[in-house]
Amino acid sequence: MNILAELRKRFEPVLAEWTDDPSSVIEMLKASQDAKFGDYQANFAMPLAKRIQGTNPRDLAAQIVEKVDLSDLCEPLEVAGPGFINIKLKQDCLEEQTQQLVTDERLGVAVTETPQKVVVDFSAPNVAKPMHVGHLRSTVIGDANYRVLKFLGHDVVGDNHIGDWGTQFGMIIFGYKNFLNEAAFQDDPVHELARLYRLVNQLSDYHATKNAVPLRQNDLEQQEARLLEFEQNASISSNPPDKKAQKQLKKLKADIGERKSNINSMQEKLSDLEQNEDLNSKAIAFPDIARQAREETAKLHAGDADNLALWKQFLPECLEAIQTVYDRLDIHFDMSLGESFYHPMLADVVADLKQKGLAEESQGAICVFVEGFKAPFIVQKQDGAFTYATTDLATIKYRAEELNADRVLYVVDSRQSEHFQLLFATVKEWGFKDLELQHVSFGSVLGKDGRPLKTRAGDNVGLESLLDESIQRAYTIIAENDEAKPDGPELSETERQQIAEIIGLGGIKYADLKHNRDSDYMFDWDKMLANRGDTATYMQYAYARVAGIFRKGEIDREALRENQSALRLQDETECALALQINRYSEILDSVGIEARPNYLTNYLFELSNLFSSFYNQCHVLKAEEEQVKTSRLLLCDLTARVIEHGLSLLGIRTCERM
Repeated sequence: MNILAELRKRFEPVLAEWTDDPSSVIEMLKASQDAKFGDYQANFAMPLAKRIQGTNPRDLAAQIVEKVDLSDLCEPLEVAGPGFINIKLKQDCLEEQTQQLVTDERLGVAVTETPQKVVVDFSAPNVAKPMHVGHLRSTVIGDANYRVLKFLGHDVVGDNHIGDWGTQFGMIIFGYKNFLNEAAFQDDPVHELARLYRLVNQLSDYHATKNAVPLRQNDLEQQEARLLEFEQNASISSNPPDKKAQKQLKKLKADIGERKSNINSMQEKLSDLEQNEDLNSKAIAFPDIARQAREETAKLHAGDADNLALWKQFLPECLEAIQTVYDRLDIHFDMSLGESFYHPMLADVVADLKQKGLAEESQGAICVFVEGFKAPFIVQKQDGAFTYATTDLATIKYRAEELNADRVLYVVDSRQSEHFQLLFATVKEWGFKDLELQHVSFGSVLGKDGRPLKTRAGDNVGLESLLDESIQRAYTIIAENDEAKPDGPELSETERQQIAEIIGLGGIKYADLKHNRDSDYMFDWDKMLANRGDTATYMQYAYARVAGIFRKGEIDREALRENQSALRLQDETECALALQINRYSEILDSVGIEARPNYLTNYLFELSNLFSSFYNQCHVLKAEEEQVKTSRLLLCDLTARVIEHGLSLLGIRTCERM
């Protein structure tokens, strides 16, 4: 039973006496943050009292307590402070609910009564480039949400909307035609294609920077002239000093300093390339490389036979390289419909928007102007090319009409927030008003310098190399710990390697998922793989500890469950652990609604902490009575099952030994 849901269900009809919409305040009944205030706490009396003139919130809380019937579940309710309602479960109720979980394969998590068809759009790399650390967050956050929603009973479709048709292919095709290293391509096609992409991108950036420097210098000169004029005219040195003028002067000088710094950085970038004889010769030979690469993209989209043949040649190799990473991370998709799949639909999308009066021409482009947004939503450029916006609209139409989706989650970084706001607003005006669209945004992965994680060369850290390093670091820790055991090493070399992979990959995933997804987070190897604190290793260790208890006691866990032994909670740590176990369904419901896996990581961390307190306080195998021993073994088993299952929903495995 979802205890929180049941409590809210009991309170709602009572609250209807004071509000026409009890749902507007019912979520103010939550799990208590401090056990001294009970197991659950409600503070809806305060906002309700404000709506009713002359009503005292504490008196209103007392009236609510008189009317709600929780006698079968809870101790008598308490009103505290200005109107808090403290709720504590009865001991026998907690024991009964925990007992029911012993043989429940779903650990108290009911299948939803209102299943939806949900599309989770996640990962979505550009297939022509190796996956890097920037793809990590979308991949693991999306996968966790996919797994949770599926377990809750929704009809979930995981869609990898891969970038297999965009401008990067024009850059690669141009690079292939002009800069190919044939031997390198034969040896490792994906690596060579990635090199070609970086090369064309670097040369394009060089020319763009070179053209921009004179403009930036002109802007700087104008700003310096403004500063000179300001210093001559403003009463900066007046007595008393003009604070407003001094503030303006300081701002002008800071702006000039920043402009100079930017110009210096640009000039350094130009100088670095020009000192490289090979790159400089290529830059001289192809002064208009960005336009030439765009032309290759346009030819591909127009169906040019040569470019289409190259695209078909490159694509399988690129997809295979990406799949290797997914296999290592245990990531699976139900479909991978890339941009190329939707390309034939784009002209019809624009035509339909124009027919419905939503799209119009503006400075040669076709745009949708959405009320409340300054920027237009461009669906076709001046040169006739379609945009990412057009593809996203075609994708939504397909998901609504062909997949019959009720809800779509876009697991995309927060820098795309404005795009999705415009997209969702356009979709509603287009007619898909019943489709629930949600941008599951997230921040960046930062290095210890507080900047996006990069290699020493300034490139994005490759995802495969990141996984390799995590597994190697985990192996070193496991081997050292195993060698230091009092009775000598316990693990074979094969076991060490298997455990290292589980710990290493789990550590990377958990370190990402435990943060509020909207925030940036700092990548730290030492914290990530520590066996103390909020890490996957800490939970995996708690699971392995339970497995060790049953191994040492030579007790069959499944036989224990089937024995129908009575579970009794005597110590406070037992009660706290049992209550947390019963809250599993509450947490998963919250994750399913808000798409925030960190709710689950927080829950599992607290569960592991409570288990540690219980383990330190209560003897299990050496319990005084057989009934107490059995009861505590059942609690250990439930804890391990919830940890194992909860981590599996995060895409993380457990180990029987560590």
